[in-house]
Amino acid sequence: MRPFIWLLVCVIALMGSDRFYDEGKKLYFSKGCNGCHGTDAKGLGQYPGLAYRPVGFLNYKLQRYRKKIADTQQAQLMIPFAEHLTDTQIKMLITFFSQYREEFRHSTPVRSIKGDGGS
Repeated sequence: MRPFIWLLVCVIALMGSDRFYDEGKKLYFSKGCNGCHGTDAKGLGQYPGLAYRPVGFLNYKLQRYRKKIADTQQAQLMIPFAEHLTDTQIKMLITFFSQYREEFRHSTPVRSIKGDGGS
C-alpha cells in the first residue's frame, strides 16, 4: 500500500509542473542520455524511447537502476547513469519523459550547390 501512495503523490506532484519538466530536460542532456535515447527521447537503434512512457513504468525502471538492478545485460548500462540520482532528479526525468513536448525549430534550408559555381 505504501508504494502506491508514494506513486500517487508523485503523479500529483508531477502534473502541470513546468519547472520539473525544464529541469528534467536539462538533466537528460547534461547526463548524456540523448547519446543513446536520442535528442527527442524517442530512442535510437536498440535503445528504447522514453518519451510519452507511463509515469509508473518510468519510476519503476529508474528506481531499479538506482538500486543497481537490471533485467538484461543491455539494461545494466543504465546503472552508472542512475545510481546517483536523487528522488527529485528521478521525478524531474519522469516529468520530462511522460509530458514530453515536440519542439519544432525553424531553420534555414540547406541549399545544394551543383556545378562549378557558374563560371
